[in-house]
Amino acid sequence: MQDKFFSGLKVVEFASVLAGPAVGMFFAELGAEVIKIENKTTGGDVTRGWKHPSEAPESPISAYWCAVNWGKEHLFLDLGNDADRRQAIELASAADVVVSNFKPSSARRMGVDAEALRQQNPRLIYAQLSSFADVEDESPAFDAILQAEAGFLYMNGEAERQPVKMPVALIDLLAAHQLKEAILLALLHRERTGLGMTVSTSLMESALSSLANQASNYLMNGHIPQRMGTRHPNIAPYGDMFVCADGAMLLLAVGTERQFRHLCDCLGLADLTENADYATNSARVQHRAALNAMLEKALAQQTLDTWLSVFHKKGVPAARIRDMQAVFELPEARAMILEEITADGLVTKRVKTVAFELT
Repeated sequence: MQDKFFSGLKVVEFASVLAGPAVGMFFAELGAEVIKIENKTTGGDVTRGWKHPSEAPESPISAYWCAVNWGKEHLFLDLGNDADRRQAIELASAADVVVSNFKPSSARRMGVDAEALRQQNPRLIYAQLSSFADVEDESPAFDAILQAEAGFLYMNGEAERQPVKMPVALIDLLAAHQLKEAILLALLHRERTGLGMTVSTSLMESALSSLANQASNYLMNGHIPQRMGTRHPNIAPYGDMFVCADGAMLLLAVGTERQFRHLCDCLGLADLTENADYATNSARVQHRAALNAMLEKALAQQTLDTWLSVFHKKGVPAARIRDMQAVFELPEARAMILEEITADGLVTKRVKTVAFELT
């Protein structure tokens, strides 16, 4: 039932790279008809050419492109050509949802802007994605730019080293979630009133809305977050990593006093819970280096699998650090793989964007 939830819904996608196409794929996974219109004059979505060295250079698509373009019909049109433009306008004006990352001025020039299309179809939901709150800002805005501009890059990495970019285009994905939520609200509004809406978000606003506790630490206390690697600025030991007897890395994420007591019991360090330097979370954050030295010595006595078994029984949050191969050995990861065979017989794979169940 879930994969047919939006059966009968028609989505037209004027979007490239990651954020907009991720929105289109979300609706495709839930049964909508999604038509992706790609620029014929440039060879389509730019990510078709973003190939890893391991990929065949002659392939018309990349694994990157495949990540968010499952289940769609692809049309190559030149919106500077009258016939192609008329076809695009006809498709868009008959849609339930249009997803666009055109600048509004560019969309108006081609006749596929929100105002023009919604005049033809008042039920249309027009979803506008931009880079910054100023939708006409032409500054370069790939994900790395937004990670830098919104403060993520400054915070990310090891102390005393250069900032590090997150290895997925997280800001794009955050913006996709924001736009999906807005579209779902607009669909509810249309169900109640019969009228569509124009909804919008930007990569920058989506990034800012996700700063969460790091923003509050600054806004309330004037603290500017610094690079701490995986460690948490408010909790210890949380995000701290240790080498076990077999050389494997273990990560701890101890978030409550009870969990810390259980950790100490498992490690034979029960006395730490009576020590004022470690008895409370705030004290542990202050004395993190000394605490970690003791944890490091204790954790080096057993293998990773041994510790994970012990910690699991006692409810201590801990994890192995998996590479991508190890991730997709997990049953739940394999269950989220979507395959699609292209017209020329290429088998493509990606992970579902829908990670919930409707029953």
